[in-house]
Amino acid sequence: MIPQEIAQTIVDPKAYADGKRVDDAFSYLRKEMPFAQAQPEGFDPFWVVTKHADILEVERQNELFHNGDRATVVTPIEVDKKVRELMGGSPHLVRSLVQMDNPDHFSYRRLTQSWFMPQNLKKLEDRIREIARGFVDRMADMGGTCDFARDVAFLYPLHVIMEVLGVPETDEPRMLKLTQELFGSADPDLNRSGAEVMDADAALAQIGATVGEFIAYFNEMTEDRRANPRDDLASVIANGKIEDKPLGHLEAMSYYIIAATAGHDTTSNTTAGGLWALAENQDQLAKLKADPSLISSYLEESIRWVTPVKHFMRTATASAEVHGQKIAKGDWLMLSYPSGNRDGDVFADPFAFKVDRSPNKHVAFGYGAHVCLGQHLGRMEMRILWEELLPRLQSLELAGEPKRMAANFVCGPKSVPIRYRMN
Repeated sequence: MIPQEIAQTIVDPKAYADGKRVDDAFSYLRKEMPFAQAQPEGFDPFWVVTKHADILEVERQNELFHNGDRATVVTPIEVDKKVRELMGGSPHLVRSLVQMDNPDHFSYRRLTQSWFMPQNLKKLEDRIREIARGFVDRMADMGGTCDFARDVAFLYPLHVIMEVLGVPETDEPRMLKLTQELFGSADPDLNRSGAEVMDADAALAQIGATVGEFIAYFNEMTEDRRANPRDDLASVIANGKIEDKPLGHLEAMSYYIIAATAGHDTTSNTTAGGLWALAENQDQLAKLKADPSLISSYLEESIRWVTPVKHFMRTATASAEVHGQKIAKGDWLMLSYPSGNRDGDVFADPFAFKVDRSPNKHVAFGYGAHVCLGQHLGRMEMRILWEELLPRLQSLELAGEPKRMAANFVCGPKSVPIRYRMN
């Protein structure tokens, strides 16, 4: 069994805000207990999968390791119990692709998959470039200082995905607020109440209120798109059919919610964290500016470096063996993506930020059937922003202490104050 202090650290939202604490915990586990069970206080026991190869092994076996049988993110016993009471026995408040297994996962994913394929995204490139250029111009007008996270990184991918989804620009601040409440429910700067610590009832009430607000919004949008379909993702979801039947209400609402949250938040985190890394590694910034062909490898390194999705849980559907350990049917496993992305067996000098790192087989987007649906859109948005910003950026430095969000599921920087010169 993993030492209690380490077990508590890997579920503690504040440890992820600290960064070093959680890195140290996973470094210890990769070396000493690469595949072992943890039982933090208030949680059911679960296996912690810390090595890159083991994460891939679990991810590729979708029938053996399910997403939807238990909570898909690490959840305290009390909260899990209350969710099941609320949802008629289901451990999920929402039922998106993330919470599905086959055959549903395949059918629901296929509904929008073509929207996110590289050949179809090409038609968005000019519009995305126009949006990116607007944000770079805005930076140039800000007098040489800004909070890059709040002023650029949060807003640019948000604007792109809202256009794709069909949400009007006037509603973007509301979508950002709701996203941050959902993913930042443990962070007093971002959650609905400003509370530092909450009991199970209060935590669930807050997340439930946020989900409820999303559902009310997208219910209205569904009615509109059924009456007046457009060329947007909302119309695909509103009018989509699975085996000739409309999507279930929970599934449709969950589809909107994942597009409206994960569709920008992970890209925002990576963009903010990537610039933070450049500000702290001036040699890497100089190398990148001298050779713009490195933008694509810099982008992959930013994704590895930040790894915005910290974990997903899987549940064994039968007894199995991974890394020499016997797993029982019903066992819960935590796939730690930041740990896999710092695995020295795969990445030379894993704690160094290298804009020219190659190869870079990070697991930040997952792997196998559940690999991130929006990965190509995210990469394209980031590539275009850096193509527009880097040639105009003469100098860059931190203008204060950056801060990360306190969250153990999806998180990244919430503030990156910078000083810069642009032409």
